[in-house]
Amino acid sequence: MEFTATELLSTSPILALTLLALLVLFLEALLKKGEPVIFTVTLLGLGFCIFSAIATSGQRGVAFSGMIQTGGLTSFFFLIFFVAAALTVLISRSYLMRAGINYGEYYCMLLFSTVGMMLIAAANDLIIIFLGIELMSISLYVLAGFMRKRVKSNESALKYFLLGAFMTGVLLYGIALLYGTSGSTRFAILAEKFPVLMSDALFWVGVGFLLVGFSFKVGAVPFHMWVPDVYEGAPTTISAFMSTGGKAAAFSAFLLVFYHVFEVESPKLTNLLALLSAATMIVGNIIAISQQNLKRMLAYSSIAHAGYMLAGIAAGNDLGEIGILYYLSAYTFMSLGSFGVLSVLERREEMGLTFEDYSGLGYSRPFLAALMSVFMFSLSGIPPFAGFFGKYYVFAAAVKANLTWLAIVGVLTSAISVYYYLRLVVYMYFKEIEARSPVDISRLSLVGITISAIAVTVLGILPSVVLDLAQKLL
Repeated sequence: MEFTATELLSTSPILALTLLALLVLFLEALLKKGEPVIFTVTLLGLGFCIFSAIATSGQRGVAFSGMIQTGGLTSFFFLIFFVAAALTVLISRSYLMRAGINYGEYYCMLLFSTVGMMLIAAANDLIIIFLGIELMSISLYVLAGFMRKRVKSNESALKYFLLGAFMTGVLLYGIALLYGTSGSTRFAILAEKFPVLMSDALFWVGVGFLLVGFSFKVGAVPFHMWVPDVYEGAPTTISAFMSTGGKAAAFSAFLLVFYHVFEVESPKLTNLLALLSAATMIVGNIIAISQQNLKRMLAYSSIAHAGYMLAGIAAGNDLGEIGILYYLSAYTFMSLGSFGVLSVLERREEMGLTFEDYSGLGYSRPFLAALMSVFMFSLSGIPPFAGFFGKYYVFAAAVKANLTWLAIVGVLTSAISVYYYLRLVVYMYFKEIEARSPVDISRLSLVGITISAIAVTVLGILPSVVLDLAQKLL
């Protein structure tokens, strides 16, 4: 296979991040105490990758014998992945030092999982999606169990691995059935043959298996049970990364396959996706109410937000696609910021992760409490923050697609979510100050959290920043 200079240039974001991951791996093997160097190289490398994604966004096309898509929507997802990875790196260093797991392998695994996410978003073939999911998942299995001396961390990694391995088999079997009925795994050929294949029962079984595999990755009901356990046991910064980059990668697969290959307007798919969305919104929000551990609360919150975004998938129109892109952008900053605050205040042996631990935070640490309040208001969908417009666009897309009942379910469940989000705000500002051991707050972590809060506010006041970019790249 020959690679042209144009192909190498258009795929430079993927190549650059892969080389960066290999460089970090090499530095970790070469340097005995090279973590400060690895941290700096990782952060600078991700900055260069963001620049390369912006520079190649206009180079729409395919590369590597048509297996990879370049530019356009692919570049939009690349930016989300890079920003999520860079902010995770910023908030990670002090957390890793406090937890005693400050190793260079952490950054290496983080970068390789991001490469997997990029392969998913850039795929033009089901095989590339499968390779991307595997690369992302295997790296996240390792990161989930990175606290090797903590039982919960080992348990979360094992649960994630076993369930993920099973779902990999389901996904691969679905791809095999689609190949058997259509004769190809290429998106273009599958889209071309879709009208004929609609009458083939075996084809729909393959689509169903594919839907199950993707639903597991986004944490949709009834394939969601791994989410709270894994988020609780994993290092808090990795929970942040999984809830943002991992979710965005899974939704990029949803968009590629169910928007651009199969016709979502098909009644079978529309009804199935709508029911999946409604169940996910209801279960995620209701169970989140009873949680006392903040990581588990945010985990069920993540499930609920997957349900909101699935409403945009079920809508199957242009507004739904743009709404999902905006929602993913906003949710990346909301989730990373809220988990970032948890990582800053978390103490050894998982202390500092309950609602009671945040009592009086508005008086003891007013700036952190203000930042956390911004994220809670945005997650609950209160204007003028970005979360409000994210929900507005996906619900408007559902109404436009004659799924008004789904939009009503979304609004009602979103109203339920206000209780457990604002409950934390009440604890921070209206409860007696909890005696807590002092925690040194890293400036780098604070920078990452502040950037997230600013982004949530700006995207809420000026949603056109993302909407115009999304429309331009679609």
